[in-house]
Amino acid sequence: MSTAKAATEPQVMTGADILVKSLVDHGVDVLFAYPGGCSMPMHQALTRFGGSIRTILPRHEQGGAFAAQGYSRSTGKVGVVMATSGPGATNLVTAIADAKLDSIPMVCITGQVPTKAIGSDAFQETPMVEVCRGITKHHYLVTKIADLPRIMKEAFHIAQSGRPGPVLIDMPKDIQLGNMTDIDMDPPMDLPGYQAAPPAVPSETIRQIAAAIKLARRPVIYSGGGVIIGGASEDLREFITKSGIPTVTTLMGLGSVPPEHEHSMDWLGMHGAAYANYAVRDCDLLIALGVRFDDRVTGKVEAFAKDAKIIHVDIDASELNKNKEAHIPVRGDVKQVLTELNKIVQKPEISEWQKHCVDLKAKFPMKYDENFDGILQQHAIKTLSDVTADMDAYISVGVGQHQMWAAQFYKFRRPRTWLSSSGLGTMGFGLPSAMGVQAAHPNALSIDIDGDGSFQMNIQELATCFCEELPVKVFLLNNQHLGMVVQWEDRFMERNRAHTYLGPIHHVEAKGKSDADRFQYAEERYPDFVKIAQGYGCGAATIRKKADLEGAIREMIAHKGPYLLDVQVPYQEHVLPMIPGGMTVDDMILE
Repeated sequence: MSTAKAATEPQVMTGADILVKSLVDHGVDVLFAYPGGCSMPMHQALTRFGGSIRTILPRHEQGGAFAAQGYSRSTGKVGVVMATSGPGATNLVTAIADAKLDSIPMVCITGQVPTKAIGSDAFQETPMVEVCRGITKHHYLVTKIADLPRIMKEAFHIAQSGRPGPVLIDMPKDIQLGNMTDIDMDPPMDLPGYQAAPPAVPSETIRQIAAAIKLARRPVIYSGGGVIIGGASEDLREFITKSGIPTVTTLMGLGSVPPEHEHSMDWLGMHGAAYANYAVRDCDLLIALGVRFDDRVTGKVEAFAKDAKIIHVDIDASELNKNKEAHIPVRGDVKQVLTELNKIVQKPEISEWQKHCVDLKAKFPMKYDENFDGILQQHAIKTLSDVTADMDAYISVGVGQHQMWAAQFYKFRRPRTWLSSSGLGTMGFGLPSAMGVQAAHPNALSIDIDGDGSFQMNIQELATCFCEELPVKVFLLNNQHLGMVVQWEDRFMERNRAHTYLGPIHHVEAKGKSDADRFQYAEERYPDFVKIAQGYGCGAATIRKKADLEGAIREMIAHKGPYLLDVQVPYQEHVLPMIPGGMTVDDMILE
């Protein structure tokens, strides 16, 4: 065959090649993927595209999906994960639900049995579109190769536009292996009815908000994850400075307002700052930006900000008036609203209110027993925060007490540096999420603050950290218990231990009523996390003395590869403040 003739012949591409080329064309530089029988053609295609995409092999599909979330949460870009059919695909489900609740843009690609076998209960077949219908923003089962470029384009568009979320693409094996010529890799999208962005908020609505602010005497800004997702953190800071309005954030909103800002009231909710909760209780105007009035924030919803006029701005119309009725509901892009507000907003006459909020912060500070001669969890996190204050640090957390203490005592000054499974509350999120952060930011310091219960849910990802040269640091607050459940047992269940001790069952804490004192340690340590980490090839150490803490943290950070610092802490410490579920600010437990 002559060269001239070959050059004019149409290019033949398999479905797997089309999919991978589409990933490259959409700027995907990191992919988390675990292979299997029904996804092997896509993995083979990845090897044909050279170094365009770094493919990271997790040790569990859920770990890969949470790593994709870590990548996405810390960059704002779409995270991509791939798994095979059946159990590989279902192992993604928890992380997909997690991304849906926290509005994280992800594209999740699953292998599927050949189209002719679908519905026959074939080996490793699960109906992933049906399984994920309620936990994805959109989903596709690809049945024609010709549709694939359009589907890929739509998936990325849907995942990152409007209110972001996860999109599933289910790829039958015959579609991956089939081939086509003359592929248009940039076809038009076909999304009737889909509105990628809301219309601009009218200037009359902006003036209405500004007028409500001018009349207010006790206003509070209530800022959520939508501000960070919408890239509006700087606009929010300008708005706070211009208006002088005290500001609380949600857990998802941490990092949007520097904690040192004179009008920052930190975060509110069940374990948020008492002063933040009191300020919202007493306000006469609540400016809610990119929030969903989550039950962990509101408690008894009818009593939440009960005397306030409420302005609610959200990109998702379904959130408006869903949990709490707003006097001025605004469907819009929070960045556009803040940009326009900043042009006209006038500082209201609120000097007395500002002073009241400063006094609240002084009267109800976040505190712990600083005289305890061991290491309390709060002290450990505060020390870590102080040591890393000037570093390019990202903090991921698992779920439980350590998560709440990290939010309380670590100072988050930049958006996208705090990674928390906030809506779904998924244990096992911390380590793989930190792994995704490290892949996205190779020169940054990625730390997983974790508890021993949560950490063990995805402990196998230590292997990924070592083998993929991701120097994640694990700061393990090890109390040998499921601490948050223990706290509820102590507070509301007469201290009856019901399967919250993580050691051998012969221990007195394994069952029955506990009489442990506040600073009790579980002396029998199980498992040996240092040996486990070292077995995976990671650096590791354990400490118990307060005097050793700062030096051990610095040693952890200085270590070239992944490292686990096992910090032994007591198990009876409680996260306070605490508003019991379904109760009000007036029921808040402070001591």
